[in-house]
Amino acid sequence: MSFFSTIESKIQTPEQISETLSAWRAKGEKIVFTNGCFDLLHYGHLHYLAQARDLGDRLVIGLNSAGSVRRLKGPKRPINDELTRTHMLAALAVVDAVVVFEEDTPINLIRHVLPDILVKGGDWKPEQIVGSDVVLAQGGQVFSLPYIDGYSTTNIEQKIRNSG
Repeated sequence: MSFFSTIESKIQTPEQISETLSAWRAKGEKIVFTNGCFDLLHYGHLHYLAQARDLGDRLVIGLNSAGSVRRLKGPKRPINDELTRTHMLAALAVVDAVVVFEEDTPINLIRHVLPDILVKGGDWKPEQIVGSDVVLAQGGQVFSLPYIDGYSTTNIEQKIRNSG
C-alpha cells in the first residue's frame, strides 16, 4: 500500500468509521475524538492534536465541511478546500481517522462515534464542549487542552492580508 493510499484510507464516512471503531474497540483501544475546521494547519494544531492522541490509542477528527466553516467563520472561509484539509490532517501520524460533518456542530457525529475521550482546545471549558454530556453519560472523559498563545488561523489570515 502506498503512503498516499494510507492517507486516503484514514478519510472515512460515518458508515466506514463505524466499522473502524468496532475493530479498534475489539482490541480494547481507547478512542479520542476532537473536531474543528483546521483551515490553515499550524503549530498550535499540531501540538494540540499530539496531546489529544497521547490521551488514548486512536484519534478521530471530526472536520467541519466547507459549508459548515462558511456558516461559522464567514463567506471568506475556509481558505483551504475540504480535500486539502482532510488530506493534511490524515497525513499526520497522530491522526487515525478524519470524518467530515456537514452540521454546525459535531453532536451527531459524537453520538455516532461515542468516544472514550472528548477533547477541545483550552479556549473551551469542559462543560461548554459540544457533546460533553453525551460522552460523560456513557462513562467517558472530557478534556480542555492548553491553548498555545499566538497560533491561530485567524492570526495567520490577518498577517497574510496585512502583508499584501
